[in-house]
Amino acid sequence: MKRILILLVLLSTTFAQSQEKTFEKEVNKISREIDRITKSHKDSLKVKVKEINKKLDRKELTYEEAEKLKKEAAAYHANKIEVLVSAEELKLQQLVQDKTNGKIASEEDDYDTFTIGKRTFRFKMFDDDDEDNDDEEHSYKRKRRRNKRTTTQFVFALGMNNVLIDHDFGSLNNSNYKFFQSRFYELGFTWKTRLSKYPSKGYFKYGFSFLWNNLRADDNLYHVVNGDQTNLVVNPNTLSESRLRHVQMTFPMHFELDFTKNRKYSDGEIGDRTHKSFRIGLGGFFGFKLGTRQYLEYVNPQGVRIEEVQKNDFNTNTINYGLSAYVSYKGIGWYTKYDLNPLFQNTNIRNISMGLRFDIN
Repeated sequence: MKRILILLVLLSTTFAQSQEKTFEKEVNKISREIDRITKSHKDSLKVKVKEINKKLDRKELTYEEAEKLKKEAAAYHANKIEVLVSAEELKLQQLVQDKTNGKIASEEDDYDTFTIGKRTFRFKMFDDDDEDNDDEEHSYKRKRRRNKRTTTQFVFALGMNNVLIDHDFGSLNNSNYKFFQSRFYELGFTWKTRLSKYPSKGYFKYGFSFLWNNLRADDNLYHVVNGDQTNLVVNPNTLSESRLRHVQMTFPMHFELDFTKNRKYSDGEIGDRTHKSFRIGLGGFFGFKLGTRQYLEYVNPQGVRIEEVQKNDFNTNTINYGLSAYVSYKGIGWYTKYDLNPLFQNTNIRNISMGLRFDIN
């Protein structure tokens, strides 16, 4: 578990670094703030006008007095909008200057166009696409960068782990393992290669992963090896923990459809983009077992708390293979994997996992 926590910390650090500020994100933030300011003051003005009209209807104000109050309220809120929006526009100007000076990254390589209200801003950064570098070598590098076919991702998944008997989903209702307490964790690295030479939706995703599959036995059961059989039997002690953990290294392969809209550059060239919309992955995996352990915890008759770790292969199959699929939006999705080979030798029990999957591009 300590190793899992360390890996989770490293993963969280990587994810946090991937969320660093970009020019486009900051522009969107300023745009949303301007919209909020404008809407807030317009709504406040509507409330004030409504109250003035009520007083006018009750004859607490003359028509001339009501009109004067309305104009004063309109002038007040218009001035507040002007002052606050001007402050946001100063932030925007500084942001543009920071990008020009290379102090903030951008998601785009060419012309940057963004709209705030009715205003549209457009400018170009000076990089490898500039006229001074527009020779054959830089043109080749630019096209290669834009049309990059292979990208890489860190993958992390976690969720519920259990078993099926004879491929029957109904057997989950009578499982000897706790449903929500039996969990799996997966940590890996993948490559994602576009199938066609030119931008498209089809990709081949492949890599390697380490899996921690945990099965927590219910009803005070634990695993006992009896020759070439592994059985679940009742423990004479009252167990507070009965967990079988098998660790695997697998090599997943998926055919992925990525529905992200491709990027169109100012020169008309189409560039590939990924992980910005819905994705569907279908495929499988194969791998091998790294180790199996059983963890038991109980209080013995003398009142001593016992934590027992049993190291054995428990007749689990060394080689594992199966099917897997995921449906994701951007970097997060629902993930299911199912072992086609039995978990234990000479049985019809197969491991199934369902949970969340994170692909950090």
